Amino acid sequence: MKEFEVIDFHTHPFIEQKSNICGHKEYCNMSAESTVKTMKELGVSKICGSVIGHGDILKNGGNQWDVIKACNDEALKLREMYGDFYVMGFHVHPDYVKKSCEEIEKMHKLGINLIGELVPYWHGWNDYSLPAFDEILDTARQYNMVVSFHSMGEDEMDKMVKKHPDVVFVAAHPGEYGEFMRHMERMKLSENYYLDVSGYGIFRHGMLKHAVAEFGAERFLYGSDYPTCNPAMYLGGVIWDNLLTDKEKELILAKNAKRLLGL
Repeated sequence: MKEFEVIDFHTHPFIEQKSNICGHKEYCNMSAESTVKTMKELGVSKICGSVIGHGDILKNGGNQWDVIKACNDEALKLREMYGDFYVMGFHVHPDYVKKSCEEIEKMHKLGINLIGELVPYWHGWNDYSLPAFDEILDTARQYNMVVSFHSMGEDEMDKMVKKHPDVVFVAAHPGEYGEFMRHMERMKLSENYYLDVSGYGIFRHGMLKHAVAEFGAERFLYGSDYPTCNPAMYLGGVIWDNLLTDKEKELILAKNAKRLLGL
């Protein structure tokens, strides 16, 4: 079988176990070190994404920006630990516009150009069409950031993309048929709208091929949502899909991520 370069565009790595969002961690023996081993054994050369955890900060009297900073600071430590293996993503928050824009400027200076995956319900917000988030996205565009976000709120996602056609968005999770079709309609709104294949959806036979036939393989990226999900399933969903050509697989598995992130 042909070997493919693989970049996992959608992961949530961790150092501290409280940031490990796996639902069955007692069976999986996960650590910062085992993440690298697991991924490399699957043929993954790089992982991308944000640290999610640190909800305990709220219990101890902190606020949501304290949580955001703790996640971003842990991601910076992982970047030092992992080197080129990790393309760091970071969080912003519409309740903290000034601080979010300052965080974007800081990360830009460090050579980081990936926001997210943003998962609003983890951090106390739920609307991508908020005017405050518009200001953050304007700053993201100014610094040529790629914005990876969790799919939620169909109408709100539509509004976000319509208002910001120049921002490069990567939506996470194709979803079931209705959600998938909304993604397809949203892709028509902006050529800068991409979709990663993590979560449920591509297990429906022919679904990924349909999307590729509609928009070209250039608009889709391999992602697993590790450690929540098993990356082997999503690799199989691309590599072993006999409806896709090798060229299409190459684009989805690595080339599109390299192009968007300037790797």
